[in-house]
Amino acid sequence: MSVDVDETFALGGDLPVRRLGLGTGGLVGAGYWGPRAERPASVALLRTAVARGVTLIDTADNYGPHLAEELVAEALHPYGEDLVVSTKGGVVRTGPDEWHAAGRPEELRAMCEASLRRLRLDRIDLYQLHRFDPAVPPAEQLGTLAELRAEGKIRHIGLNTVTADQLREALSVVPVASVQNPYNLLDRSSAELLALCEERGIAFLPYYPLGSGALTRESAAALTAVAAEHGASTGQIALAWLLRHSPVLCPTPGTGSPDHLAENLDAATVQLTPQEVSLLNGLAE
Repeated sequence: MSVDVDETFALGGDLPVRRLGLGTGGLVGAGYWGPRAERPASVALLRTAVARGVTLIDTADNYGPHLAEELVAEALHPYGEDLVVSTKGGVVRTGPDEWHAAGRPEELRAMCEASLRRLRLDRIDLYQLHRFDPAVPPAEQLGTLAELRAEGKIRHIGLNTVTADQLREALSVVPVASVQNPYNLLDRSSAELLALCEERGIAFLPYYPLGSGALTRESAAALTAVAAEHGASTGQIALAWLLRHSPVLCPTPGTGSPDHLAENLDAATVQLTPQEVSLLNGLAE
């Protein structure tokens, strides 16, 4: 017997997406700086993902910086009616792996409007605060996003790298449609946050769903045994487990490789049994 899985999730209650999406961090260079591949190859990969049924594209203004958003627009605009493009603001990148939070109202507003131009959109479906700026009161940052939402520039608000307490505080100020935090087979540090998202019907977009590649190399006997049973890779099993672990988890693994893209998307077809899920649940212990 396999574990039944809902294939879609309604972001904000009104935007249905297929739960296995595509992140665009893999389209830019090391440290999220510059290009990773020739532009036509990245454009082709984005188009292939959508042709394969991906309806959630997750990007950010500081990937490149700006490059990932430009690639999304070049590849996919005009966007299909069922395609949801999510982006992030609130971080300024100054070099490879160098960034700082920028959450003053004028900064967030300028970032959002620049993303609208790059993505060729009148409204961003999901706009996520990439980090809370410790120098700016959280209510002030959230208030700016609420204003942008009221102006019709963003549809739904999301948060990136938060605690459960920060999400509770945010929910007292604005509706929150999504969070992004690390979560995978080996890293369950955001378990409390995940439980809160389940309670409130909030999407949880786990970043590093493959542990930055660690899970594709993981040699734990349980993981390799389950992979062998399904004729799948360990990475596919890790993604299949996320889809079955919680109905609000919406992984968006990134890649610049067409072969890896196909492998990731095929993970949605892996039907884990309850016994296999239980076995994999124990990997983080």
